[in-house]
Amino acid sequence: MTGLSYARLAVAFLSGMIFGFGLSLSGMVDPARVLGFLNLASGHWDPSLMFVLGGAVLIAVPGVMLQRRMKKPALDTRFHLPEKSAVDTRLIVGSAIFGIGWGSAGFCPGPAVSALSIGLPSVPLFVVAMAAGMILHDRLLTRKRL
Repeated sequence: MTGLSYARLAVAFLSGMIFGFGLSLSGMVDPARVLGFLNLASGHWDPSLMFVLGGAVLIAVPGVMLQRRMKKPALDTRFHLPEKSAVDTRLIVGSAIFGIGWGSAGFCPGPAVSALSIGLPSVPLFVVAMAAGMILHDRLLTRKRL
Protein backbone atom coordinates (compact mmCIF):
# COMPACT_ATOMS: atom_id res chain seq x y z
CA MET A 1 0.00 0.00 0.00
CA THR A 2 1.17 3.48 -0.78
CA GLY A 3 1.13 6.52 1.48
CA LEU A 4 -1.78 7.90 -0.56
CA SER A 5 -3.77 4.70 0.00
CA TYR A 6 -3.22 4.95 3.74
CA ALA A 7 -4.29 8.60 3.66
CA ARG A 8 -7.51 7.66 1.81
CA LEU A 9 -8.23 4.93 4.36
CA ALA A 10 -7.57 7.34 7.23
CA VAL A 11 -9.91 9.96 5.73
CA ALA A 12 -12.59 7.32 5.08
CA PHE A 13 -12.25 6.04 8.65
CA LEU A 14 -12.39 9.54 10.16
CA SER A 15 -15.38 10.50 7.98
CA GLY A 16 -17.23 7.35 9.01
CA MET A 17 -16.50 8.00 12.68
CA ILE A 18 -17.77 11.58 12.43
CA PHE A 19 -20.88 10.45 10.53
CA GLY A 20 -21.68 7.67 13.00
CA PHE A 21 -21.03 9.87 16.02
CA GLY A 22 -23.24 12.62 14.59
CA LEU A 23 -26.05 10.18 13.87
CA SER A 24 -25.85 8.78 17.38
CA LEU A 25 -25.55 12.19 19.05
CA SER A 26 -28.57 13.53 17.15
CA GLY A 27 -30.64 10.43 17.91
CA MET A 28 -31.12 9.59 14.23
CA VAL A 29 -30.15 5.94 14.78
CA ASP A 30 -33.45 5.53 16.63
CA PRO A 31 -36.12 4.64 14.07
CA ALA A 32 -38.82 6.05 16.36
CA ARG A 33 -37.33 9.55 15.92
CA VAL A 34 -37.35 9.23 12.14
CA LEU A 35 -40.88 7.83 12.10
CA GLY A 36 -41.92 10.65 14.44
CA PHE A 37 -40.71 13.12 11.80
CA LEU A 38 -42.46 11.32 8.95
CA ASN A 39 -45.79 10.98 10.80
CA LEU A 40 -47.28 14.44 10.52
CA ALA A 41 -50.80 13.26 11.30
CA SER A 42 -50.05 11.81 14.75
CA GLY A 43 -50.19 15.08 16.63
CA HIS A 44 -46.74 14.28 18.08
CA TRP A 45 -44.58 15.43 15.18
CA ASP A 46 -40.83 15.36 15.89
CA PRO A 47 -38.99 18.07 13.87
CA SER A 48 -35.50 16.95 14.97
CA LEU A 49 -34.68 15.27 11.65
CA MET A 50 -35.32 18.59 9.89
CA PHE A 51 -32.65 20.25 12.06
CA VAL A 52 -30.17 17.43 11.46
CA LEU A 53 -30.71 17.69 7.69
CA GLY A 54 -30.44 21.49 7.86
CA GLY A 55 -27.14 21.19 9.73
CA ALA A 56 -25.86 18.77 7.09
CA VAL A 57 -26.77 21.21 4.32
CA LEU A 58 -25.02 24.08 6.13
CA ILE A 59 -21.82 22.02 6.22
CA ALA A 60 -22.16 20.49 2.74
CA VAL A 61 -22.80 23.69 0.76
CA PRO A 62 -19.40 25.28 1.50
CA GLY A 63 -17.76 21.91 0.79
CA VAL A 64 -19.44 21.66 -2.61
CA MET A 65 -18.51 25.27 -3.39
CA LEU A 66 -14.88 24.50 -2.52
CA GLN A 67 -14.95 21.30 -4.60
CA ARG A 68 -16.16 23.21 -7.65
CA ARG A 69 -13.10 25.49 -7.45
CA MET A 70 -10.65 22.59 -7.24
CA LYS A 71 -9.12 20.98 -10.34
CA LYS A 72 -8.84 17.60 -8.59
CA PRO A 73 -9.35 16.19 -5.10
CA ALA A 74 -6.44 16.06 -2.68
CA LEU A 75 -6.36 12.25 -2.49
CA ASP A 76 -7.38 11.17 -6.01
CA THR A 77 -6.68 11.97 -9.64
CA ARG A 78 -10.23 13.13 -10.43
CA PHE A 79 -13.64 13.74 -8.90
CA HIS A 80 -16.07 10.84 -9.20
CA LEU A 81 -19.37 12.64 -9.72
CA PRO A 82 -22.57 11.24 -11.24
CA GLU A 83 -22.68 11.63 -15.00
CA LYS A 84 -26.40 10.94 -15.32
CA SER A 85 -28.78 13.70 -14.29
CA ALA A 86 -32.01 12.79 -16.08
CA VAL A 87 -35.11 11.97 -14.07
CA ASP A 88 -36.32 8.66 -15.47
CA THR A 89 -38.64 5.82 -14.51
CA ARG A 90 -35.91 3.91 -12.66
CA LEU A 91 -35.17 6.95 -10.48
CA ILE A 92 -38.84 7.54 -9.67
CA VAL A 93 -39.60 3.88 -8.93
CA GLY A 94 -36.39 3.47 -6.91
CA SER A 95 -37.17 6.63 -4.93
CA ALA A 96 -40.68 5.37 -4.19
CA ILE A 97 -39.38 1.98 -3.03
CA PHE A 98 -36.75 3.70 -0.86
CA GLY A 99 -39.43 5.95 0.63
CA ILE A 100 -41.69 3.00 1.42
CA GLY A 101 -38.82 1.22 3.18
CA TRP A 102 -37.75 4.36 5.04
CA GLY A 103 -41.29 5.20 6.10
CA SER A 104 -42.02 1.61 7.16
CA ALA A 105 -38.86 0.94 9.13
CA GLY A 106 -37.52 4.40 10.01
CA PHE A 107 -34.08 3.58 8.62
CA CYS A 108 -32.07 4.63 5.62
CA PRO A 109 -28.76 2.87 4.86
CA GLY A 110 -26.26 4.96 6.87
CA PRO A 111 -28.32 5.21 10.04
CA ALA A 112 -29.26 1.53 9.76
CA VAL A 113 -25.61 0.48 9.85
CA SER A 114 -24.94 2.95 12.67
CA ALA A 115 -27.94 1.61 14.58
CA LEU A 116 -26.28 -1.80 14.83
CA SER A 117 -24.62 -0.32 17.92
CA ILE A 118 -27.86 0.29 19.85
CA GLY A 119 -28.86 -3.37 20.11
CA LEU A 120 -32.40 -3.32 18.73
CA PRO A 121 -33.18 -6.85 17.51
CA SER A 122 -34.78 -5.62 14.29
CA VAL A 123 -31.69 -3.69 13.15
CA PRO A 124 -29.45 -6.63 12.10
CA LEU A 125 -32.40 -8.17 10.26
CA PHE A 126 -33.05 -4.87 8.47
CA VAL A 127 -29.36 -4.46 7.49
CA VAL A 128 -29.15 -8.03 6.17
CA ALA A 129 -32.40 -7.58 4.21
CA MET A 130 -31.16 -4.23 2.86
CA ALA A 131 -27.89 -5.80 1.69
CA ALA A 132 -29.81 -8.72 0.15
CA GLY A 133 -32.03 -6.27 -1.75
CA MET A 134 -28.98 -4.41 -3.07
CA ILE A 135 -27.28 -7.65 -4.12
CA LEU A 136 -30.49 -8.91 -5.77
CA HIS A 137 -30.82 -5.63 -7.67
CA ASP A 138 -27.21 -5.74 -8.82
CA ARG A 139 -27.57 -9.35 -10.02
CA LEU A 140 -30.80 -8.57 -11.91
CA LEU A 141 -29.39 -5.38 -13.40
CA THR A 142 -26.22 -7.16 -14.54
CA ARG A 143 -28.25 -9.85 -16.29
CA LYS A 144 -30.37 -7.26 -18.14
CA ARG A 145 -27.30 -5.44 -19.47
CA LEU A 146 -25.59 -8.61 -20.80
